[in-house]
Amino acid sequence: MRVKIMIALMLSTFLAALEGTIVSTAVPRITSDLSGFEQVSWVYAIYMLATAVSAPIYGKLADLFGRKNVMMFGIGIFLAGSTLCGLASSMEQLIVFRALQGLGAGSVMPITMTIIGDLYNDQSSRAKAQGWISAVWGLSGVAGPLVGGFLVDMLSWRYIFFLNLPFGLLSFFMLMLYYKEKFGAKTKRHIDYPGALIFSIGTIALLYALLTGSQNQSWLSPTILSLIAFSLITYFIFVTVERKSPEPLIPLSLFTNRNVTMINLLTLLSNAVVISLVVYLPIWSQGVLGESATMAGFVLTPMPVCWTFGAVLSGNLLGRLRAEQLVTTGTTVLAIASFLLFLLAESSPGFLIYVAVGLIGLGMGFISPIVMVKIQASVAVDKRGTAIALNTFTGTFSQTFGAAVFGMFFNMVTVASGQTNLGASFESGGLPVEQLAHVRSILASGVHVVFTGTWIVAIGCLVIALMIARAQKAADARREY
Repeated sequence: MRVKIMIALMLSTFLAALEGTIVSTAVPRITSDLSGFEQVSWVYAIYMLATAVSAPIYGKLADLFGRKNVMMFGIGIFLAGSTLCGLASSMEQLIVFRALQGLGAGSVMPITMTIIGDLYNDQSSRAKAQGWISAVWGLSGVAGPLVGGFLVDMLSWRYIFFLNLPFGLLSFFMLMLYYKEKFGAKTKRHIDYPGALIFSIGTIALLYALLTGSQNQSWLSPTILSLIAFSLITYFIFVTVERKSPEPLIPLSLFTNRNVTMINLLTLLSNAVVISLVVYLPIWSQGVLGESATMAGFVLTPMPVCWTFGAVLSGNLLGRLRAEQLVTTGTTVLAIASFLLFLLAESSPGFLIYVAVGLIGLGMGFISPIVMVKIQASVAVDKRGTAIALNTFTGTFSQTFGAAVFGMFFNMVTVASGQTNLGASFESGGLPVEQLAHVRSILASGVHVVFTGTWIVAIGCLVIALMIARAQKAADARREY
């Protein structure tokens, strides 16, 4: 029975993760059919925003009403959004329906990990199951562009959304039939509507400010500064509301739990390492080395492959090795890989890039399933869904925040050069040879600054992992005493 439940969870995870990348190869056809090229970035951003905002809400609902009902509700919203995306007749409609998709997808990752925590009692079994989920998440990074390109070429861009229907329904009905949840209903159920609304408004304002500021580099504009100030005030109000709520959306006790706080900080930094690679390595490949877009995509392929391998290996090693040892190993690999990126130069051998990308995937594969095991072991069962959802939100937020911060440093170097046609290096024959060499040098300097920051962040990950290991060792010593 557990195997069937795991298949259902892996299917839903694959679909939710796939939707983050499958759109990339369909953008030219979508903009050709629907127009609105200037709005295309929101096709990506709105999905991420909706997923990030809804994840903590779903986590709390899962603790209140049971994992099964809330998960099936989320899958239903995701499938409704997918259907409407496939039927969209304008870019505005597509953006709205992508938001609906994201609201459904927000349920998948936190509740999937919570269900696994409920299904498996021992840490080793949990880590193996979560390793498979992490592997599926990594596999979607490779499959998304490939499946999307095939469907666009053979059928229509609309089928990248219709593809979700048969597999999503299969996951839905498998959960309905095979997942027999043992959930003790609460005698009094209180939904923190004010907290959910305030948190959503504040998060949307902050993420919108980060996305817009990163895209336009208008950090000091009144709009961006007002949005950031508004979000900070909103979060202050949110804390006040949560203190008075009988069933807070995010219990403030989670922030006083040292283990949860350290793990979330590790998630924040490690995901920033990943986003720097995803965003700026293709710029290096295309803008500095002059590779084609296809080759630039292949450069990232070792990451999800090694992530999958690392996640499965990490799950199987837990029990023979302590969780803290695996996290420390993963962050050490991240630091080594980031150092290789720091050393990257125009004359560097090609294999250096592939080694660095593969090592980052391997390191994240070691870290990701163990993070969930540590969180589940650090909180009570009735707060498990909320704690996992908070960690999921932290990972999604990190991608937006990391992209914005790294983008700011990249543009400080490249825009300050005064070169106005940096994008021309992406097109063959776009510039004379001497000017092209100058443009590539500017881009190389900008990416080098980003990868310097990546290395520093990766070292921060290692320091946090060592602190987690030290704290656990001290806790074990107190128990023995």
